[in-house]
Amino acid sequence: MAITFSDIFKVIFAIIFPPLGVVLERGCGEDLVINILLTLLGYIPGIIHALYIIVKY
Repeated sequence: MAITFSDIFKVIFAIIFPPLGVVLERGCGEDLVINILLTLLGYIPGIIHALYIIVKY
């Protein structure tokens, strides 16, 4: 799967604030809720999940 130019900005946003990267990629939905919970439990799991969502979709 190719990484586009817009994905670079999504990755930057995902590192700064993980739920923002998920919202930009998938919108408001179950992935956002999962990411918010992971970010609240620990910043690193939120980042990992956000990067996974960006790379997968």
